[in-house]
Amino acid sequence: MTTPITTPLTTPTASSTSKLFPPHAAAAARSLHKPPRTALTVAPKEKPVFRRYLSLIVFPSSLKQIPFTVPTSPHGPGSRSGFKKGEHRSLDDPPTSGRSEPTSPTGKRPSVEIPGAYALGSIDPSLYKVADEDDHYDIPPEHIGRIWFATEYDRETEKLMVTVIKARNLPSRTQGLDNACDPFVRLYLMPDERRYLQSKLRKKTCHPKFEETYVFQVSHRALEERVLKLTVLDVDRHKRHQVIGHALYPLREHDCENNVRLVIWRDLEREVSESTTNKGELLVSMCYNNHLERLTIGLFETRDLCSSSPVGPGIDTYIKVTLMMQNKPVKVKKTELIKKSSSPNFNESFTFKVPNSGLDTASINIGVMKHMSGHKDKQLGRIVLGSFMFARGKELDHWNEMIASQREQILHWHTLS
Repeated sequence: MTTPITTPLTTPTASSTSKLFPPHAAAAARSLHKPPRTALTVAPKEKPVFRRYLSLIVFPSSLKQIPFTVPTSPHGPGSRSGFKKGEHRSLDDPPTSGRSEPTSPTGKRPSVEIPGAYALGSIDPSLYKVADEDDHYDIPPEHIGRIWFATEYDRETEKLMVTVIKARNLPSRTQGLDNACDPFVRLYLMPDERRYLQSKLRKKTCHPKFEETYVFQVSHRALEERVLKLTVLDVDRHKRHQVIGHALYPLREHDCENNVRLVIWRDLEREVSESTTNKGELLVSMCYNNHLERLTIGLFETRDLCSSSPVGPGIDTYIKVTLMMQNKPVKVKKTELIKKSSSPNFNESFTFKVPNSGLDTASINIGVMKHMSGHKDKQLGRIVLGSFMFARGKELDHWNEMIASQREQILHWHTLS
């Protein structure tokens, strides 16, 4: 009888497994002998996102310094710093000595990138250092302020550029306070007082700084006959405009040949003479018939016609009368030519059809003309009669008196401007 041989089953150990199988096979064998997981076993929570991407993170053995540069140019983002392509500058490098782009005093870049150019309405402060040094001056009695401005004339484009710089020591509405004044400036090119340019309002200051530039289109031939008038006004607490004073600058004093920029100051005056030369006077009558809607203008004698003008005595003159409706010429009439006289007597009258509804928008331009044989006739002086939109002073008073006394002849002397 043969006895069966039995071999006891033993669980392979880690040492024995490693001897019989390679390492990867041993690990597989150990996994086969793990006890089965029961239903009560709770698996630990895993972090699948971290485990999934953990293998993608690379930890280099050494960190390499990456150069990072910050531009030191004061131009701000988006500006041209002047560096060449591929050039870098660190924070320790000294700044370059090249010129920077021109900027306006307000910090804004000019719309046209031209070296030395500034946007219209601003100025280069370096041009007016002398004016800033004159802020403190001896104030004369009854002083109502001083204004600084600059003029420049471009003969090629026939443009007169006027820059209102500043004003100092304007009167205050409240005694002892320097902030009880809200000033602004109006600019006229005399003798035209109907149109003007106006600065921005400066609030609560008796020493405003404007730095605003304005452009007048005027021919070189007419420039010598024009006078720049600056009127400073104050806006009171009731929003009413109160005139502080005026300043005049005859443009014949400006150097138009060399295209230079002049910085000028003037003390303000309460009353100024709008005419810088005596061009003479003309006796004018007006009469309006409201039933016939007819305006009659009478032109009579003259006095001291162009006594200070280089044209001299013994000139040939006539008068041109223009009816304007809404500042547009409607009808033009002329007197007879009077020869070789410095004080001619015309004694003529003209009639114009003007409806009652058009009196507020009507005006009469009276021009005394010098006849130039072979050349264009030259205007020696003029008078503007009309409503408040077109006339001022005695001319406006004459017009209002005519309307108040209809069908009566109203006679007054007027100074030519």
